[in-house]
Amino acid sequence: MTDQNANAQSTSNLPSLSAEELEKINALSYEQARDQLIQAVQALEAGGLDLDASMRQWQLGEALARRAQSLLDDVRAQLDAAQADQASAGATAGTQSNLEQ
Repeated sequence: MTDQNANAQSTSNLPSLSAEELEKINALSYEQARDQLIQAVQALEAGGLDLDASMRQWQLGEALARRAQSLLDDVRAQLDAAQADQASAGATAGTQSNLEQ
């Protein structure tokens, strides 16, 4: 049990992204998030970082990946909605029901 408490305390001392940094990440475009994610991964792959810097790069990469994925999910939802609209319009094309709207 003591080891678990020591581990919990040591991980709480690891660097984390600030609210301001997360806000900036959440304002990035997909391309910006992707490019910065590539840079973070390259920094990790290059090595030479101490543990704190490595953890910070990893946290940065995770936040950037979440941002990019969120933007992709939004685009997917828009495409799905557009396809559903087209499918429903196609189902009534040439029928009386599409004239009643």
